Amino acid sequence: MDVILITIGDEILIGRTVDTNSAWMAAELNVLGLTVREILSVADEGPAIVEAVERSLDRAELVLLTGGLGPTRDDITKKTLADFFGMALVEHQGVLQEVERLLKKWGRPLNLLNRSVALMPEGADILLNRRGTAPAMWFERNNRVLVSMPGVPHEMRHLMTEQVLPALQKRFELPPIQHRHLLTAGIGESQIAEKVADLEEALPPHIKLAYLPSLGQVKLRLTGKGADAQALGTELQGWLDQFRARIADYVHGLDNSSLEEGVLERLAARRWQLGIAESCTGGKIGARLTRVPGSSAWFRGGVTAYSYEAKSSLLGVNPETLAHYGAVSEQTVQEMLTGALRVFDADIAAAVSGIAGPDGGTEDKPVGTVYIGVATRDGFSHVKRVQFPGDRAANMEWSTVAALNMLRRLMDGALG
Repeated sequence: MDVILITIGDEILIGRTVDTNSAWMAAELNVLGLTVREILSVADEGPAIVEAVERSLDRAELVLLTGGLGPTRDDITKKTLADFFGMALVEHQGVLQEVERLLKKWGRPLNLLNRSVALMPEGADILLNRRGTAPAMWFERNNRVLVSMPGVPHEMRHLMTEQVLPALQKRFELPPIQHRHLLTAGIGESQIAEKVADLEEALPPHIKLAYLPSLGQVKLRLTGKGADAQALGTELQGWLDQFRARIADYVHGLDNSSLEEGVLERLAARRWQLGIAESCTGGKIGARLTRVPGSSAWFRGGVTAYSYEAKSSLLGVNPETLAHYGAVSEQTVQEMLTGALRVFDADIAAAVSGIAGPDGGTEDKPVGTVYIGVATRDGFSHVKRVQFPGDRAANMEWSTVAALNMLRRLMDGALG
């Protein structure tokens, strides 16, 4: 079944906002076996919206639209769609109650603009939004479905996950489909493909392998279709086990678990406390860890020390080490590790120092040069020099992932 996505917003067309909604929706729809045929971005103008909707409903059975919903006067999508489908706007009590609940929670009064959110097209199915004031609207015409959702990403994703996707599965009687995910770090997409080429070639026609790369990580997704859900699940698991065995040293988790969750799970299994010393990553390693609920049980804390003075005063790095070898060196990172273990009374530590760019590189240490290390209380330590090819933001992200993965590998016994 074909799907067309429409995003509404002048800010997208002038380049001030990146349309992340469409990419996320396309990935989620693909999981259900739905094919996105086109992605359109149109202006906040009635004629432009009507033209896009009319054209899309002629070409696809399902149209998903985001943006232009809310209490401000420039949010015209709802009125435009009501006119297009020949529906009057009437006050919806369920939406009004939800708006009142949220405003009370936020400590804000109900005014005329807020109340206007509760005016809904009479005849559309209304999907309440628990993350914001504007609900989703479900329209049908000639066996074609259009769902309009707010453009705020976290609101749209909540509505899609909790209401729209389950409703689509019922409405279109989609064939059973299952997925298994293998999460890797420290290895590139092409390297994985080379290692598993024979397994991928042997997959039966109803099971597909997809590579989903990001900076420093690759997710492998096995997707299977079949009438017998139990048999399909068993078959998929068997293939997953074979792929996992082939690249075991690089696997940090399954399905939706993150690398930082994997690190924390391994810390919990050993009842180890972790300390972090960061330079070029600017606190990103600690930020990744602390976004996981319960991380405080195993993550003692981190020091972000950029200057020589900070490295010496906070972590105890010897000024002579810095003067002789520089901040970006194996020797400095080794002393940062020692400092992190001491400062946080930790069982295990990670440290990173590098040249993220765009300036600061030299002939022997060009931009992207990073030293990453891990150490344990019992005296084990491992420091590695790596060379990343990206810009400042990419190099910081690569360094963060590499440090977390090195912690994971140490606890998996892969570093000696």
